[in-house]
Amino acid sequence: MKIDPKKITIKEVGPRDGLQNESVFVPTPDKIAWINQMSHTGLTYMEVTSFVHPKWIPALADAVEVVSGIERVPGVTYAALVPNAKGLERALTAQVDEVSVFMSASETHNLKNINKTREETYPILGETTQAALAAGKTVRGYVSTVFGCPYEGAVSVNDVIRVTESLLEMGVSEVSLGDTIGVAQPRQVQEVLEVLLRRFPTDKLAMHFHDTRGMAMANVLVSLEMGMTTFDSSLGGLGGCPYAPGASGNIATDDLLYMLHGLGMQTGIDAEKLQAAALFIQEKMGRPLMSHSMQACQA
Repeated sequence: MKIDPKKITIKEVGPRDGLQNESVFVPTPDKIAWINQMSHTGLTYMEVTSFVHPKWIPALADAVEVVSGIERVPGVTYAALVPNAKGLERALTAQVDEVSVFMSASETHNLKNINKTREETYPILGETTQAALAAGKTVRGYVSTVFGCPYEGAVSVNDVIRVTESLLEMGVSEVSLGDTIGVAQPRQVQEVLEVLLRRFPTDKLAMHFHDTRGMAMANVLVSLEMGMTTFDSSLGGLGGCPYAPGASGNIATDDLLYMLHGLGMQTGIDAEKLQAAALFIQEKMGRPLMSHSMQACQA
């Protein structure tokens, strides 16, 4: 197997995507302590919370307190999900480094997740992106349901192209392609990337896999072979989408790291320190984390 990339970027989304669907509220000091631990593992990017209205994501109601309370380690980008101008105002007050905006490739999921059509969403994201850029922040874009929608089923790659182009035209620096419900399989990932990479450079795209059907790692391998170098993941396999029935956890950062290091990839991340951070949040949540690495650790 020939895999070219030697420097891989892992973007840790556990504190946001991992915790957003949890019924147990992790206390603010524990969130801060967990993020601080991960800041010293070699990770260079963490999405630490969401500034969506607390009514919709109560698990992250303490967004301002978390971002304001964490230790800022040089070389680490601390990002947060921001839905609109009002959320951006709170995010800027808390001094996030990067703003993440989001929408879906499928119309129905966008309506369920954002309560707006895709056409209604573009101006809101454009306004948010321009305001964030004017404030000196970088902006990242998420496209959900790239490989399948819980309501519509198959999603046209042309819809993915349209949303991706729109986000890049707004000024986002990178678009993360989300397999929101974990339905992607390797051949599909290859076919979709073959189309997208004819239009967009690899450094403008990232992959965001969920592991509902156990395909996430295989999908990462195909993405690597296609030249992709940036992957979102969640420590311990935490995660899920409140507005995507059947969505399970993200690909686990600890499992991903094990595979990448085995392939000779350079990530700059210390696996032992990362495992200690996984054990910490597992204890605070009071339930086992589902990553294979955590199960092996505790066997």
